[in-house]
Amino acid sequence: MPSQSRVSATALVTHSALTCVIVQAGRPTRSDALLALAVFCLMAAAVVTDAGPAGRAVVAYAFAAGFGALILASRRCPVGALAATAAGLVVYYSFDLPPVGLAAPVAAALYAAAYHGRPFTAAGIGAALLLVSVSFRLIEGDDVSYVLGIALGSDAVLMVAVIALGDATRSRRALRAQMASQAAAAADERRREAARQVDIERIRIARELHDTLGHTMSVITLQSAVAEEALDAGSAADARRAVTTIGDAARSAMSELRATLGTWLGRPGTREPPPGLDRLGALTDNVTRSGLPVDLKITGDVKGVPTVVGTTAYRVVQEALTNALRHAEASQVTVLVRAAATELNLEVRDDGRGAPNGRLIEPGHGLRGMTERVTLLGGTVHAGNVDGGGFRVQAHLPLKRAAR
Repeated sequence: MPSQSRVSATALVTHSALTCVIVQAGRPTRSDALLALAVFCLMAAAVVTDAGPAGRAVVAYAFAAGFGALILASRRCPVGALAATAAGLVVYYSFDLPPVGLAAPVAAALYAAAYHGRPFTAAGIGAALLLVSVSFRLIEGDDVSYVLGIALGSDAVLMVAVIALGDATRSRRALRAQMASQAAAAADERRREAARQVDIERIRIARELHDTLGHTMSVITLQSAVAEEALDAGSAADARRAVTTIGDAARSAMSELRATLGTWLGRPGTREPPPGLDRLGALTDNVTRSGLPVDLKITGDVKGVPTVVGTTAYRVVQEALTNALRHAEASQVTVLVRAAATELNLEVRDDGRGAPNGRLIEPGHGLRGMTERVTLLGGTVHAGNVDGGGFRVQAHLPLKRAAR
């Protein structure tokens, strides 16, 4: 048996090493502190029952404090704390100190190692510790059947249980963290989708306002000039007709503006149906009264054209006529609408000066909105100068009619 001075020196070295490990590990949590206290109390209770000489008891209590201190270090270095605990147990029993078993000192360290993702390492160290414990007890002459039966079985079951518990807790917490991450990602995706829908609605409303007010302001501008010229020439009838056209255009624009804003603000009430192919006649007549003659030709069965296609076609013609009023300096516009079985074709052609350099370098909001509308339905738009003078807008919109 080792001398008392050697035992005390070894305990002092062990305690210093454990203190160093704790300092390096960092600040433990409250649960770590409670678990360390429980380990110390269990070992101290075992020591009390067989304390022996005072010096022997002091050394045993020092080891108990050291094993508890290793639990505090297990959060930052679980494998190191487990290995130190196993080595400490070997040293503890080599000094013939009061028996404390394997459960109290090593169970918490095994759990910590498994919880931090090292279950196989914990199992290996636990198995090695069991082998050393069994060997020591057989060498000391303990009953073979008891050591290899009850003692080995109970210790092995306990070690497997705490390792399994630590690994299961880690897996459960990892699953919760993954689910929380997925929930956060889903929430972010919902926010992005909501923002995208807001942007889509904002663009739609801006396009509606541009199409409605842009055409109306062009008509009002042109008719104001007509009224001014009529007043200068003393033609009250022509001035009255121009003012009447301005009033009709303004009332129509206000009606569409209220409907658009009502939809945007979510106000209840019936909304006026969106303009379609049935209102092309009124649109072209309005432009003709503004001083730019428009020849409208519609061929084919347009009654079966879906509402969304008809509205898109109306907006395309409206934007093309607005551009002709503003920029073309034309004397005549021709609007052709051809309804086929699978496609609706539009053509708006004027005899004006056309676009500069024969092409549109930077199309404005109107032509861009026109293209977006048609593309959304799977159609195409072509706009450009015509040989011999003038400008032409062509649109092709697919039709998906039910088989008759």
